[in-house]
Amino acid sequence: MANATLHTRPHSAAVLPPRQAELVKPAPPLLDQVRQSLRLLHYSIHTETQYLQYITDFLKFHKARAGQWRHPHELAEPEIRDYLNHLASQRHVASSTQNVALCAVLFMYRRVLHINLPNIDHIEWAKRPEIVPSVFSRTEVKQVLHHLTGDHHLMASLLYGSGLRLMESVRLRIKDLDFHYKTITIRDGKGDKDRITMLPTSLIPRLQAQMDGVRALHAKDLQDGAGTVYLPNALDKKYSATNLEWQYVFPASKLSTDPRSNQRQRHHLDPSALQRAVRKAIYAAGILKKASCHTFRHSFATHLLEDGKDIRTVQELLGHKDVATTMIYTHVLQRGANAVRSPLDD
Repeated sequence: MANATLHTRPHSAAVLPPRQAELVKPAPPLLDQVRQSLRLLHYSIHTETQYLQYITDFLKFHKARAGQWRHPHELAEPEIRDYLNHLASQRHVASSTQNVALCAVLFMYRRVLHINLPNIDHIEWAKRPEIVPSVFSRTEVKQVLHHLTGDHHLMASLLYGSGLRLMESVRLRIKDLDFHYKTITIRDGKGDKDRITMLPTSLIPRLQAQMDGVRALHAKDLQDGAGTVYLPNALDKKYSATNLEWQYVFPASKLSTDPRSNQRQRHHLDPSALQRAVRKAIYAAGILKKASCHTFRHSFATHLLEDGKDIRTVQELLGHKDVATTMIYTHVLQRGANAVRSPLDD
């Protein structure tokens, strides 16, 4: 983006004493300031990418309308509302996408520009539709897993067997697995919360073999002068980024450069690779319902409730803040085989 001219407005040097005026420097480009603020507050690289994308899109939208770049200082609540209306009516984005875009723009104004816009609280957040999730039957779970191999099979098994989210599975580290207590600790899950969920006994031998592979790969990386891994929240100041316990359970096949530190490191497996593999497996299994990696997590919760497990226990395993979120799976059961009998069947 040609944002070189989009700076936050520095204090005027003309009104400062001479020695202070010498210290005044032009503010860095706006997007660089947004990036710095996001990293200072320890936002994930995924959130950073999304926020920068939507802030850029917001500025480009108003450039197209005005015929020239407009600084955010020149825009306010009506322009934000126009942009959101454009996303909803012209691009037909999902309500969740519209809300992420609004979060990004508000972050820019509040955290970077330190501007409290008038009437900003009157902007309506997009209402997310109440959707009963698609769920695999137990047979369908077996069918989909049957068409997966290697790391993809093991990761999908964790999605279903432990109720993990997609990103929680790819971000697993060696230290998060406890084979003695058969638990998995999820660090910095949704809402920046930690939680503990079950580790299926049947997966322990395969996970131990996976760790042996990670150990050998890590040893090779160390020999080649690499071996570090990204540590969140400045933990690299306290722990060594070369320690085995911090390595990802599902590492990427190649080294890459971390955009935050510019270090050559081995990141985790790309989540899109698992998504593609699961989509192909669902198609190969002949399953016609709308499904994805997240359907395994829905199925985990539904099957536990189907087996009579307490909803509060399921809530904790899933990491839901409110039990009302977990209650959606009871709706699945009420509308399925365990619901009232159809009069046609009589």
